Formats: sequence, structure tokens, C-alpha cells
Amino acid sequence: MTNRKTRSTNGDGDDIARRLSKLAKNLWWSWNDSAAALLAGADPQLFAATNQNPIQTLKLLPRDRIAAACQNPEFAARLKSAEEQLSKYLAAPVWYDKIAPRRGSKLKIGYFCAEFAVHESLPQYSGGLGVLAGDHVKSASDLGIPLVGVGLLYRCGYYTQKFAPDGSTRAIYPELDFSNLPIADTGIVIDVPMAGRRIAAKIWRQTVGRVNLFLLDTDIPRNKASDRVLTHHLYGGDREYRIRQEILLGVGGLIALDSVGHSPSVVHMNEGHAAFAALESVARLTRRGIGLERAIRRVSAGAVFTTHTPVPAGNDRFDPKLALKYIGHYARDLGISAHDLLALGREDAGNRKEEFCMTILALRLSEHCNGVSALHGQVSREMWKNIHASNDKPRLIRHITNGIHVQTWLAPEMKPIYDKYLKPNWLRPTDKLHFFARADRIPDSELWAVHTTLKRKMVQFVRQRLVQQALQNSGSPEAILDAENALDETALTIGFARRFATYKRAPLIFQNARRLATILGDPERPVQVLFAGKAHPRDKGGRRFAQEIHHRARQAAFKGRVVLIEDYDMNVARYLVAGCDVWLNNPLRPQEASGTSGMKPPLHGGLNCSILDGWWPECFDGKNGWSIGDGSQLKNLRRQDLLDARRIYELLEEQIVPLFYDRGRSGLPRRWIALMKHSLSTVGSTFNTHRMVGQYLREFYLPAHRRNGSA
Repeated sequence: MTNRKTRSTNGDGDDIARRLSKLAKNLWWSWNDSAAALLAGADPQLFAATNQNPIQTLKLLPRDRIAAACQNPEFAARLKSAEEQLSKYLAAPVWYDKIAPRRGSKLKIGYFCAEFAVHESLPQYSGGLGVLAGDHVKSASDLGIPLVGVGLLYRCGYYTQKFAPDGSTRAIYPELDFSNLPIADTGIVIDVPMAGRRIAAKIWRQTVGRVNLFLLDTDIPRNKASDRVLTHHLYGGDREYRIRQEILLGVGGLIALDSVGHSPSVVHMNEGHAAFAALESVARLTRRGIGLERAIRRVSAGAVFTTHTPVPAGNDRFDPKLALKYIGHYARDLGISAHDLLALGREDAGNRKEEFCMTILALRLSEHCNGVSALHGQVSREMWKNIHASNDKPRLIRHITNGIHVQTWLAPEMKPIYDKYLKPNWLRPTDKLHFFARADRIPDSELWAVHTTLKRKMVQFVRQRLVQQALQNSGSPEAILDAENALDETALTIGFARRFATYKRAPLIFQNARRLATILGDPERPVQVLFAGKAHPRDKGGRRFAQEIHHRARQAAFKGRVVLIEDYDMNVARYLVAGCDVWLNNPLRPQEASGTSGMKPPLHGGLNCSILDGWWPECFDGKNGWSIGDGSQLKNLRRQDLLDARRIYELLEEQIVPLFYDRGRSGLPRRWIALMKHSLSTVGSTFNTHRMVGQYLREFYLPAHRRNGSA
């Protein structure tokens, strides 16, 4: 009798494990709080230790724990509810069908990107480009737009950041076990031409709601060692490693889509890394006997190119000899000389010494081009004006401003307030999120209470991370005690979290350390600053910035009031954007193409204090945050740094700090809360990926689909 009962329980446990695993393999749960809580609930500590990875958690979870869960009626009901929610989501009518029932019926979009940040358990991203791509895919899923993503699957991802005791960065590359990730092996292996031979690439599928991402992996036994490492690192290796990766992404990506039966009618190249997809598309037509000019017109008509880089040096360029080694065969396919082939990627077609630029190739072969903010569109038009002038039919680089996927970045604690005051059905999938305009309906006390809760939660999280950092370094009792007591749950909290690229000027606020210490150390009106971010391992300047902040955080004047959190990722970002009072952004204008991190704090009552760069000039109205300066730019960068730092101090001293601590009888900062509501209304309504992807559909995808069919 006992044995039969044991077998029955184990069987039920196996069934529960199977159902949980199936649920976990669709990343829909990553923006559905109840499903995420269910997957984490079996063992929250193990879930956190695996970087919120439900697949790995289930593998490590003892069978008796799962068997016990299946005996819990509440757990069983929650699992059934999550399964039903997912089924309902996948079967529900979609926004896309309402606006494009006929003209878009055969639309198929291939969205190519070198990185996708869907969830922290899949560390396949370095920063803003990947986060934007992940949010783009999620909104495409919510809106029902027929899009598939194409990328690479990196065995070691970007890198795990650790700080040595002196603040220097230790870049660690742990190998990922793909069997522990929410991805699936399609069983398909393709051959990709590469410098006169072929390399094999396995296709993996990542399911994100209604959207599939197809990711290429060359780390398979049939390949040579030099080919297997091709998908080990994101943005790693030398220039030859990079061009080989970009051939794999662009050319291999098209082959992969063919092999899974999704040949796109529109190709969207998200940054220049994927530009070889357009070149391969032209070659496919010329191989069929179509003339070169007609082939280029046809490919261009169906090609969308988004540039994210506002400085020429940030665009991938390759030595002519290296470029010809890998793309020289296209000259024969296109019926042109090697010089004319290289001219497709040169600003000056006659300059034989000029390097081959991926951005220029994409611009020449795409009819639909855009920057990612209004200002970035202007900068891009000026930067690439010679490319436009050299085209037979000049094209205008337009702009579609970036956004964020609201459900991904919204803390669960905020949703009851939205449910109550932003009705009806504020979560319904549409490209217009006007419900945020109702933010003034939220009572001051309730908005302040939930923001205070989120700040407290953030401080607790940061202290835990600081203790971990202390333990892995000195582990001294003093260091651990400092970590446990860092920060003040009630103090005005400023957040700075993003890539530590030098143009973002992470340590700018320390230009006058004495003045800053006075601001932060006011016993009546304390202020604290949280930093997090990664620099590229070869970016010596960015790594020096991180080291400088690490050093500042340990100075007596700043200890406990300035902290630097290592290994910035999506999980860290969620806590910071939800809990910070002010989000600081001080890049060198106009080098921030868009930026999206500042769009997330307003969802939780946070306010922006930013240089008028990227998206902020389109949003700032004088009542939803603060502008650092008026947008003017000095040629002397040292003077610019000093001027902008002084402006930050003045804003803190004269406006931000006094306003935050201006409390009436109720203890509430009423005028500050008014700014919180106006910020939520103005930022949330517009700067989201539902609006952004809807704009891509109306302005680019559908016109490109129609043009491609008639070209």
C-alpha cells in the first residue's frame, strides 16, 4: 500500500514538473507576475540563486519538494490558472488583425539583432540595444504582429562583472549550459558560407509569447575549433571575429529563416551588425538572373534599417582586404568589380583606402531608415548626408523614438493601483497607452506609500548585494557591517545605472567632490547615489570610470551614501528603476541616441534629471522632471564637464532636495507627488514599445511589405 502511494505521488510530482517546465519554456511568464511568482514560489532562494531561471530551478529542486507541491490545492490552482492565462493569451484576438486584416495578411517580418535581452536568465545582451530588442519582441507578441527574431546564441554571453578590492574590473565568462535555459533545439543544422568554405550552425528556438526567436550556435562537434568559438562571446574577439559573426547573423540568419519556413517579406536590421542580410538578399536575386539595379530596388523596398549609433566611430568598419576575404565572392554574384562591391560600404565610393562600413551598407540597401529619437534622427541625417546625396533616389533617415515594454519593467506592487485608478482595462494590448493620462486620479497617499515600499525593497536588495561583494573580497567584519548599514530607506535617492561607456560620464557628479559631499551629508535632508553598470572589457576609459566610483564609495565623505553594485543586469535594473526617486542621466550631447532606462522610473513615481539628449528633449516640459542645461554644447569638453556638474549641483541644492523634503502636516511631499503623477502621465503614455512597434508597423513594415511586392 505504501509503495503504491509513493509511486502515485512521484507520478503526480513528475506531471507537475512537466507542466511547470512547459510553462517556463515560453518567456511570456517573464512579463506575467502571477506566472513568474508561481515559478519562483517552489523555492524562492534557489530561484534567486539561479538568476531567476525556472528551468534550472526545476532541475535542482528535489523531487519530494515538487511532489509536496502537487498535494497543495492552492499551488495546483495557481498552476492551472497560469496555464489557462497563457492559453487565453495565445488564442486571443490581436490588435494587428484589426488594423491590417487584408493588406498585411501575408506580412512576415524578420527582425535581425546581435543581442536580445528577454530575461536575465538568458544573458545574451550587453546593454540598451539588447534591452530594446527584447522589449520590441514582447510588444510584437502582445500586439500580434507577425515577426520572428534572428540572432546568435552565445555560449559565454557578454561577461559577468566582479570588482577586485582596488575597484578594477574582473571579467568572468562562465559557460552556459543550454539545457538549463528556456530555449529549444529545433533539430535543424544549416551550412553557412564563410570565406570559401562552409561552417555548420545549429538553430535554437526561444519562444516569447506569440513570437519565436531563432538563434544560431556554431559550438557543435562537426565544426573546427576556430568555428566553434564563433558564438562564444557577444562583442568579443578581434575584427575578423566580428565580421565572421556578422556574416553568421546576416547571411546565416536568412538561411535559418528559410529552413524554418519563415522567409520574410520585410527584413528589419536592428543596427548595422545585420547588414549582410541585405547584401545576401540582393545576391539571391542576381543569381536568379535579375539585374543588379532592379535587385537592389527590390531588396531596398522591403528592408528596414534602424541605426542606434550617433558617432561615426561607433559603426563597425573593416579593412578592405579583410572585407574582401569574406564578401569578395559577392562581386561575382552581382556582376561587379571588387572595388564596386566595397563601394557599397564606403562613404566615398572612389576612395580605395576607406574601410568598409556596415552602417553605410545598410543605408544603401534599405529604403526605410530611422534613428531612435528625434534628435538622433537629425544627427544621423547630418552624419550620413553624403550617403543620401550619392543615392539615385535620396532617402531621408527618419526617426521612431524608442520605448519600453511596460509590463516587463513595472513592479508588481504598482499594478493594484493601476487596476484601481487607470480603468478600464489598462493592460489591453494597443499601440496607444493613453490610460496613463489618468495618473492624476491616484490619491497622493497611495502613490507615495507604494513608492516608499519599492524604495525600501530596493535598499534591502542593494544591501544584500553589497554584503555579497564584501564577502567575495576582504570578507572583513567591518566591510560586512558597512554593507549591511549602507543607505537610508527614507533619504532622497538618485540612481545612475547604464553601460559605463565614457560618453555617458558616470563619475561626472564627483567633479566637485567637496560640494557633493556637503549635499549628500546634510543631516536634515540626506541624499544618496546608487551606481550600477558595465563597461566593455576593452573599454579602458569605461573601466577607469567604474574604478573611480568604486574608490569614491569607500571615501569617508561618501561611505554609506554612495554605492556601486557589480554585475548590472535586468534583475538589478528592475529594483533600481522601481525604487529610485531621481534618475540621473548626463551623457555628452548628442551622443545618447535614445536611452531607455529613464523611461522606467516614472512608472513607479521616479523623476528624471537629464541632459537634453536622446528621448528627453521630446518629453521634458518643465513639470515632469529636470533638465541639466539648455541643450547648448561647448567645444571644450573639460569646460562642458565642469559646467554640467555645476548645473547638477545647483538643481540639487535649489530645486530637487528642497522639493523632496517639503512636507506638510500630512508628512507628504505634495508638490513632489504632483511631479510624479505628471511624469507618469507624459512618459508612460508615449515612451513605450507598444506605441513604438505600432509606429514601425504603420510607417515601415506595411509600406515595405507592399513596396517589396510591387518592386
